[in-house]
Amino acid sequence: MKDKIRIANAGGFWGDDLGVLRRQLEGGEVDYISSDFLAEVTMSILRKQQLKNEAMGYVGDFVGQIVDVAELMKAKKVRMLTNAGGINPLACARKILSELKKKGVDFKITVVIGDNIIDRIDEFYPEKAMFTDMETGDDFAQIKDNIQSANVYLGVPPLLKALESGSDLILAGRVTDTSITMAPMIYELGWDLGDWDKLAAGLVAGHIIECGAQASGGNFTDWQKVKKWDNFGYPIVEMNRDGSFEVYKHENTGGLISRDTIREQLVYEMGDPKHYISPDVVADFSQIVLKELAPNRVLVQNAKGHPSTHFLKVSMAYEDGYKAVSSIVISGGRVLNKAREFEKIFWQRLNTKYKKTNTEYIGYNACHQDLVEDIDPNEILLRFSVYDDDLEKIKAFSTSIAPLILSGPPGVAVIGGRARGQQVMTYWPTLIPKTLIQSRVQVLDFEGEIQESYEIDSVLGNEANYKPEETQSQKPELDEYAQMEMSEVALRSVCMARSGDKGDTFNIGVLARSEDIYNYLKVKLDSEVVKTMFTGICKGKVKRFELDNLLALNFLLEESLDGGGTKSLMIDAQGKTMASALLNQTFSIPKAYLKDI
Repeated sequence: MKDKIRIANAGGFWGDDLGVLRRQLEGGEVDYISSDFLAEVTMSILRKQQLKNEAMGYVGDFVGQIVDVAELMKAKKVRMLTNAGGINPLACARKILSELKKKGVDFKITVVIGDNIIDRIDEFYPEKAMFTDMETGDDFAQIKDNIQSANVYLGVPPLLKALESGSDLILAGRVTDTSITMAPMIYELGWDLGDWDKLAAGLVAGHIIECGAQASGGNFTDWQKVKKWDNFGYPIVEMNRDGSFEVYKHENTGGLISRDTIREQLVYEMGDPKHYISPDVVADFSQIVLKELAPNRVLVQNAKGHPSTHFLKVSMAYEDGYKAVSSIVISGGRVLNKAREFEKIFWQRLNTKYKKTNTEYIGYNACHQDLVEDIDPNEILLRFSVYDDDLEKIKAFSTSIAPLILSGPPGVAVIGGRARGQQVMTYWPTLIPKTLIQSRVQVLDFEGEIQESYEIDSVLGNEANYKPEETQSQKPELDEYAQMEMSEVALRSVCMARSGDKGDTFNIGVLARSEDIYNYLKVKLDSEVVKTMFTGICKGKVKRFELDNLLALNFLLEESLDGGGTKSLMIDAQGKTMASALLNQTFSIPKAYLKDI
């Protein structure tokens, strides 16, 4: 049993920097490396690949990445956990072993499977699981026949068993993003699976580093504070047995780790911060304490946890029509007027009714719509998009934009060739009882044959029926700020923010730059104000949560991403730019509070 363990992140999504794995190994001493490849939409992409070739269904980029560093990993005795196996971890492992055999490298791999339940839907539904959409309450029956992928978010139990094998690489499919960081902590530090506070600390650590460089200066509001952008340092966690941990990066690397970069990452893709639900623990972020120990080193303490629930989340995707996108560049004088005329000409000529259409003026207001200031651009990328069930309508759309070059106003250019219709795979989040899911741990030999196999229960044995308490903020009867002198300033001057998506909802975590500013925003920046700001984007409710310990307000804007994921026709379908939209808005702030910022 160890007193502390160092876990480095080597990637936060499929498409991240493939060189970071080697940099984390060469940059300094670490014990484990975790890497997350699977966004919610990624599973359906991998399923499409597998339907074309049954040997596929895993993250192909990872094969070359791990083959490149396998000898170095063994030499440094560093082990790795990743979900790069996608929906076919066994095929991925065998491909890696085959490539390493050519190099004469002995490498031990254990795979974790059991998350893929696409072939078991009829076994479960409707007698054992109703698979209701957990966000909308919609009935599963309406989309059941179109389901293409269904993957359970497994937790740490199978990963703990896999670690017992001593393998160099633990290769899983759909496990939670945080579990690949949590599992080595539990295994090496001897934590009990009922020690909720320690498990919550592991989850918080995993949440901080799961998105790679976002914790070390990437997407940071105060990006100008990042002095070095090359050789970017990805985050590392040093976890102590008591559940306190430090976040840092290797010396002489780019990026920045500070209390503020960690604060921003903590609220990324956050729902209710007091009830962050995973298969292993329900974590409470509202009591976390952050302290800067030194440049690029932050201490995190006091995470709190509650018993895990009786359910596992299932990420499904189903076939849901088609979409296509075409773009045309508008340049020259009176560009905005010309773009509006092109928009009218295009849709009038097409003269076809679609389930959804969208026109965006990139360079003018595509991302933030009515939240932007009025400008007179020199050029606009006019982006047209459609969605429908009828593929013939999609084909009609794709042939309609090129004629604009010769039969419209001057100063235009079409971007790319003829638009191609894309099959839309829509996200369907749901739940399944833990009692129905067993995972399987398979230890492979150097030839890729299964040497040992274990069935692992998902039930921990101490789950609870956990119902979060609803808390409502009470507005003060008297406005203590009424007599204060105010200044109109951009919100970015008094706070930072980060946003992310969950289906058709996006969150914006707003982090005040001082306690006075936070207490003021807590009174003045409420759900109604944010709803008004995002009129035209947000079609649903806005919910607000408070994190006094982080001087943060977290807003959830529902029905705001045009269906979310691949179904959305918005250019920012994941809400990544919405934090910037909020920060650009002017707001009345007491002058006295601006002095120390």
